[in-house]
Amino acid sequence: MKDRLPQKLRADAEDNRERILASARTLFASEGLAVSMREIARHAGVGPATLYRRYPTKQALATAAFAEQVRACEEIVEEGLAATDPWQGFCLVIERICDLHVRNRGFTDAFLATYPDAVDSSASRELTLKSVATLARRAKARGQLRRDFELSDLIIMLTAHRGLQASTPARRPAASRRFAALTVQAFSA
Repeated sequence: MKDRLPQKLRADAEDNRERILASARTLFASEGLAVSMREIARHAGVGPATLYRRYPTKQALATAAFAEQVRACEEIVEEGLAATDPWQGFCLVIERICDLHVRNRGFTDAFLATYPDAVDSSASRELTLKSVATLARRAKARGQLRRDFELSDLIIMLTAHRGLQASTPARRPAASRRFAALTVQAFSA
């Protein structure tokens, strides 16, 4: 039995793939996951058949489009865990996750479960949640984090943070920083 070598895409097919992903990232970020596959195809300058041949479902497209954000989330949590002071690490996670989410409406929707598998190479999601839980335990043990804090409080916080999408794009980053600061204050012991 011969092992098949991975096929390299033709140059035009690779260009189409890149345009589709770039369009999906742009439209998901600005409009969320409600954007249609046809609209993404039109924005990318490809036909719907080309889009569906490459990404048969919106979830498959979202998974590919959000791969960078998933890695960014993992890196943020790793950086928080590496902090010598667990409270500072926890605060860093809150601040950076808020910043990541305010810049991409679709990723926030996916993260909050419209397409939970889109940001969930499930091992990655599990590891990220376990890491945040470890960080929270460390901060609690040092008396820095509220004793009644639960991991689900972060989901509540991100759900509320999603409301910032109603403000103008220019105001969102400053509003997100303020929101993160208030959240940190609320979680403080």
